[in-house]
Amino acid sequence: MALASTTASRLITRRFSAPLPPSSSPHSSAPRRAAPRGGASPRPRGFAVRWEGMPRALLGEFSDASEDEDEDEEDARRALSGGPSPPHHECDDVLELAAASSSGPERWDVLGLGQAMVDFSGMVDDEFLERLGIEKGTRKVVNHEERGRVLRAMDGCTYKAAAGGSLSNSLVALARLGSSRITSYPELRIAMAGSVGSDPLGSFYRQKLRRANVQFLSKPVKDGTTGTVIVLTTPDAQRTMLAYQGTSSTLAYDSDLAELVSKSNLLVVEGYLFEFAHTIEAIKQACEDAKKNGALIAVSASDVSCIKRCHSDFWDIVGNYADILFANANEARAFCELTSEESTMSAARYLSHSIPLVSVTDGMHGSYIGVKGEAIYIPPPACIPVDTCGAGDAYASGILYGILRGASDLKGIGLLAAQVAAVVVGQQGTRLRVKDADRLAESFEFHFDNLECCSDAGTDQVTNS
Repeated sequence: MALASTTASRLITRRFSAPLPPSSSPHSSAPRRAAPRGGASPRPRGFAVRWEGMPRALLGEFSDASEDEDEDEEDARRALSGGPSPPHHECDDVLELAAASSSGPERWDVLGLGQAMVDFSGMVDDEFLERLGIEKGTRKVVNHEERGRVLRAMDGCTYKAAAGGSLSNSLVALARLGSSRITSYPELRIAMAGSVGSDPLGSFYRQKLRRANVQFLSKPVKDGTTGTVIVLTTPDAQRTMLAYQGTSSTLAYDSDLAELVSKSNLLVVEGYLFEFAHTIEAIKQACEDAKKNGALIAVSASDVSCIKRCHSDFWDIVGNYADILFANANEARAFCELTSEESTMSAARYLSHSIPLVSVTDGMHGSYIGVKGEAIYIPPPACIPVDTCGAGDAYASGILYGILRGASDLKGIGLLAAQVAAVVVGQQGTRLRVKDADRLAESFEFHFDNLECCSDAGTDQVTNS
């Protein structure tokens, strides 16, 4: 059965219009617990699902493309060091924002709500980390002085800067898929809201997103300092992250943000915002208004430690508002309070009793799409991993792209998402490149708009073990 939709904001039906096909697995019993401990009650909503067809060409490989044009390490380096750079005035950002708002669409296809952080990514050796007393493979929140000490130590090293953050990675990939000129689809209109300071890095963030067809529509915070994340990668491919929150940890639900939410078809909330008590009320208000206006609501889990610290707040939002949840295997288990011995499939099935669509990635083992207590297994594409940073963000963009294009075959959507992630994993850097986005979007259109080409491609399986 096709997914019921007339516009992008109506792509989720509030009730399942058809039961899922029976599973052939003997292990099809319900999860051991029927409700989350956080106290949220599930809503009777869901997807009408079409099951036939596996577009196998979506598993094909894509060649490397040239480096992205929207990463400019020199601009950000000058902004941090205080070296010569073009004069920056706060009014420039305000004027630019006003121009973007006035020329923007009547409605946005997607509005992302998350942390606006500038990423600095560089390659270092183990001795560098030892010299600075940084534990390898960890994520640590640092203050302004600690950030300065690390960046000074990186002086002379080659590093890249980008308008980063988990949410912006997903939005940029989605915008590139959604603006491909190879397809006949209309361009997706993507925007983001968050907090940046009235400093050069805030201007850098806004400009880089705009060049990637994502409009950043929040005013700069007066006298604020834009947050940064330093990503240090060692030769063994392990990543160590140092996050300076700055202004990015603040979020106010004012009249401007309320208007943006009312004009959006899909609201995506980044899980890192749940770490701050003062942002929870803003998230609730945004979700409430999005729900009233008939928009879809997606939430990304973001981080295991964040889920554990904010478990009740997460379930309050996810259980009452979310139509889509993105998580990796460990994050999904943390949501369910399952042990590490529990399978990824079990977590996906459990969560899908409370959330209409659950996307759970499990690295090289593949991924699952949970719906109405069952789990659709998505096999991993062939891939030689280079850098796993941003894989989950890329996967989420593929899921959202399929939904926004009105696809009804969840298995096919999952295969597209897996391929987007594989392309990003097979390159250095977290951003889906334009040429690869074109190829993926073209493949998607061919297989989903010509269903007769894939109707006999294979049998989809609902996995229960």
